[in-house]
Amino acid sequence: MSSYDPYASQDPNQPAPQPPYGQAAPPPYGQPAPQPPYGQAAPQPPYGQPAPQPPYGQAAPPPYGAPQYPPAGPAYGYAQYGPEEGKSFITTWLLSYFLGVFGVDRFYLGKVGTGVLKLITLGGCGIWALIDLILVLAGVTRDSQGRRLAGYDQNKRVAWVVTIILWLVGGIGTAFNAHNLPRYQNNGAAGETAIVLVVQRTV
Repeated sequence: MSSYDPYASQDPNQPAPQPPYGQAAPPPYGQPAPQPPYGQAAPQPPYGQPAPQPPYGQAAPPPYGAPQYPPAGPAYGYAQYGPEEGKSFITTWLLSYFLGVFGVDRFYLGKVGTGVLKLITLGGCGIWALIDLILVLAGVTRDSQGRRLAGYDQNKRVAWVVTIILWLVGGIGTAFNAHNLPRYQNNGAAGETAIVLVVQRTV
């Protein structure tokens, strides 16, 4: 049995005893163990012996090949809207449909310059407003920071159905008014003629 004791008091005139073959000499008492060079693995203990533990209060070094630092957390605003999501799709769609002629949808998205231009031209005489509405329904519209509209995938089908229904109702109402307009005009002319005759007779 070996009598090697690294912490025993040594005679300064005698050479220090050497550890058994294949084992490294432990550090002096109270000093931390030497660390391996950066990028190299720590030496493994002999077979059958437990691995040395790090000093109290210090974390063990990561295994060889593991990243030295944890991955960075999500950027500010990423967890709030999800990946590449910004303004609300429902709000943008409603503003584009009802107030798109005045550019309110573009003001909401943060595009103030084109919003003012759209307001001055009254939505490009309605053509610009219609194109913006179709782009919103198609999921192409982005906000001023280039992010997608939040909730588009969940509400796009409902928005398309409601928009088509509103278009059909508006078209039927316009056709009905155009069909009955001559009748109203004729009734108005007849009423005016009757009023003129009554006035003439009374005079």
